[in-house]
Amino acid sequence: MGLNLPQRRRAAATGGPGAAASAKADAGAESQWRLIGRRFRRHRLAMFSLAIVCLMALVGVFAEFVAPTSTGEYSAEHTYAPPQRPHVVDTSGGGVDLGFYVHGYDSTRNQETLAREYTVDESEKIELGFFVEGTPYRMWGVIPADTHLFGPTDPDERVYLLGADRNGRDMLSRIVYGTRVSLSIGLVGVALSFVLGVVLGGVSGYFGGRLDTGIQRVIEFTMSIPTIPLWMGLSAAVPRDWGPLTTYFAITVILSLIGWTDLARVVRGRFLSLREEDFVTAARLDGCGRSRIIRRHMLPSFTSHIVASLTLAIPMMILAESALSFLGLGLQPPVVSWGVLMQEAQNIHSIAGAPWTLLPGVAVTVAVLVLNFVGDGIRDSADPYQ
Repeated sequence: MGLNLPQRRRAAATGGPGAAASAKADAGAESQWRLIGRRFRRHRLAMFSLAIVCLMALVGVFAEFVAPTSTGEYSAEHTYAPPQRPHVVDTSGGGVDLGFYVHGYDSTRNQETLAREYTVDESEKIELGFFVEGTPYRMWGVIPADTHLFGPTDPDERVYLLGADRNGRDMLSRIVYGTRVSLSIGLVGVALSFVLGVVLGGVSGYFGGRLDTGIQRVIEFTMSIPTIPLWMGLSAAVPRDWGPLTTYFAITVILSLIGWTDLARVVRGRFLSLREEDFVTAARLDGCGRSRIIRRHMLPSFTSHIVASLTLAIPMMILAESALSFLGLGLQPPVVSWGVLMQEAQNIHSIAGAPWTLLPGVAVTVAVLVLNFVGDGIRDSADPYQ
């Protein structure tokens, strides 16, 4: 006689007869999402990438607190200032002095090129600290505060850990603020694409007929247009007198209207393969309505595949926004995104004399890579029974 579930668990815990069989039966009784989670946790690269994604998300949410200064704070005396190297141990005085500090700058004007040249002034120490007082801000535009995660202990001092741009603005702070805009465009754009893709793909695959033919022709027409010219055309239609927030939502909607076609194709294919399955037929004969069959029986069977597709679509949204802003057709200053920062660095002087202004491109690369690794991990874990 077979053991019930509590008996199998007790046998597995005590190591008695049938322990292996009980453990195997318990694994088979687990839900799909628990099996996916267990396999995903064994994917080391995906877990490491997920930790980086969570860190970037926290940086974006608390950008005002994390950034040492605001995005508009500038210094005409520190144009294209190079990055300052932080120090922990000071041995210049003959002893060992522990602390967190950077050395100051000495700047001179080159009489031939008129460019500002910087040298390290080791006699000047700028103390750094955590949870220091700095530039006042409003967290999320609501809560007034002036405490920053790290920065100089003296609010009058200026520190450029990742260098400064052509206006003497801190690159680290601008990259931190750009994280919020670029990642949120990816998430919001994918959310809108998810709604369009699932609804239109599901309707097309479940009902078929002329409705399926019409939706598929729209998808094929959209996919046949070259992506960059389509982006450029739609972005050029955005009025230039719109405010930053309105432009932000307009760009997000534009990217969503273009990015839903691939997901719709995937959903349609899954609906076509599932609508004739026995469990769908049984639900239909049991009197379930169409909406209930779709929501309760068909969608849960391939939800993991949709999640994997969405995770892989977020990097494409980020790249699209960066490309549009880099070409001058997306977001524009004073909005700060990774694409806007790269647009400001597209000149010979930045590449030859101030390579740190290209660091927003590194941020885009890291974000795209880790999001792709997370998507690959979810896709590999979507079928835990393999």
